[in-house]
Amino acid sequence: MDNQSTVTEFRLLGLSSFPEMQPLLFMSFLIIYLLTLAGNLSICLAIWADTTLHTPMYFFLVNLSLLDISYSSVTLPNMLVTLVAKIKSLYFSNCMAQLYFLISFAGSESFLLALMAYDRYMAICQPLHYATIMNHRTCICSAIAIWIGGFVYSMLHTFFIARLPFCGPNEINHFFCEIPALIKLACMDTYFNEVVVFLLSGAVAQGRRKTFSTCASHLLIVLLFYGPGFFTHLHPSSSYSMDIGKVVSVFYTVVTPMLNPMIYSLRNKDVQAAFKKAMGRSRK
Repeated sequence: MDNQSTVTEFRLLGLSSFPEMQPLLFMSFLIIYLLTLAGNLSICLAIWADTTLHTPMYFFLVNLSLLDISYSSVTLPNMLVTLVAKIKSLYFSNCMAQLYFLISFAGSESFLLALMAYDRYMAICQPLHYATIMNHRTCICSAIAIWIGGFVYSMLHTFFIARLPFCGPNEINHFFCEIPALIKLACMDTYFNEVVVFLLSGAVAQGRRKTFSTCASHLLIVLLFYGPGFFTHLHPSSSYSMDIGKVVSVFYTVVTPMLNPMIYSLRNKDVQAAFKKAMGRSRK
């Protein structure tokens, strides 16, 4: 894309400006990232190894775990680097790439949670037709559509942000490249971009709204993931506080991917049985 900006790189200020806090933050987020990877990979392996869990619900849970791993890997490794490195800069192209993949995985997860709500609705309210409607082909096609939909959705967001002129300053008061933070740095009227963000985020919110009709697990994830997302993207950038925004972003980029395995799967008796079976096999 032919960008008219004079800024070639952005400097991330990170979570805290106090040097004495950096080691504690580094260890905390490193542990969170390792727990996120371990929890979600364990879910994938347990479901893959136990054929009794090869059902639509657990198929979607595997996709959720893969999205959580991808989602957290876009932000957390770079956050850890900024906590210990003296150079905390990202080239413009790298910043746009991070933004693109972040929105892609977040969008796909939004679509997936809506689909999971529909799956549970069909299982509970239409049990006689469930096997026919949610067959293997439907699940595969739905998963492909969700992943592709997230990348297309992100393409629209990233295109309009990448076209903004950035003339300086180049300091992003955040730990990753996020839309409100970038809009604040643009040296032009960003009203059109704010409207685009509001409309596109609002369109995804219509899909998110369906997740409220399911069980408490869905409701809890909606509150942890989508509540902060609404706060970040569905209000004017002029009233957006970067310091508050950084704290809010931690919830849906760091905390939720770590908690998803515990909320959705590790409390599930079938998954617990699959873990016990796998552990029994490993001891033989």
